[in-house]
Amino acid sequence: MSFAWHEIRDQLMRSSSTLSFQRRFDDLRRAAAPLSPFRDPAALLDALHRNGGEANQKNEILAEVVRISQSGHGSADCALTLMLLALWPGLDAIRRRSLSRRLGTVDEIASDLLARTTEAIRSLDLSRVNRIAATVLRNVERDMIRERQREAARQSVASDVDPDDVADEHEILDPVLARVRLHGEVRRLIGSDAPLVIRVAIDGFSQAEVAIELGLSEAAARKRYQRATRKLRDVLHEFA
Repeated sequence: MSFAWHEIRDQLMRSSSTLSFQRRFDDLRRAAAPLSPFRDPAALLDALHRNGGEANQKNEILAEVVRISQSGHGSADCALTLMLLALWPGLDAIRRRSLSRRLGTVDEIASDLLARTTEAIRSLDLSRVNRIAATVLRNVERDMIRERQREAARQSVASDVDPDDVADEHEILDPVLARVRLHGEVRRLIGSDAPLVIRVAIDGFSQAEVAIELGLSEAAARKRYQRATRKLRDVLHEFA
């Protein structure tokens, strides 16, 4: 799948301008006081992107949007879209720096950046964050750089390995065997939610699609995915 960066933003903007989105936004305004002064998503984004202004007020707005995006309610996807658009100038800057650092191809960087940002928003611990936008952007960029460094280190180690010490070629290249091993290793680390994580994070299916496949509600799949990825991240950090 090709990820044209400007087209992703255009799609998010089109989504936020529909009548159904406005109705969900109105629900958010009624439920969250910090959002009540803004008549539509465009007014909210203008306020967040405007230079100057009250930093604490912007942070309060973002905290409310993050809170809703983590709720699992019907407005969660609406809040996530607003959060991505609010962070877009910072995400665009990360994308440009990532390209200059050669962290991947254009499509790989776009895909990785969106996936990591979405996960960062939905797993953010608001009780431990002072500046939401800066924290999310910093963590996403840091993790992208670290992953590239780890990949470079793995390739360096692999290039130093004696071919005679490598396991049988058929065993390595067998995709079925590799898949079985992957499932076994992820299950060992996070338990019964391994299939959910693999289908979303590796196979590229949405949480809604995997929820149907596993016989779960979308809200339950989202909560279990968040819990499992936090656990997996904690385990991996122990080995980092």
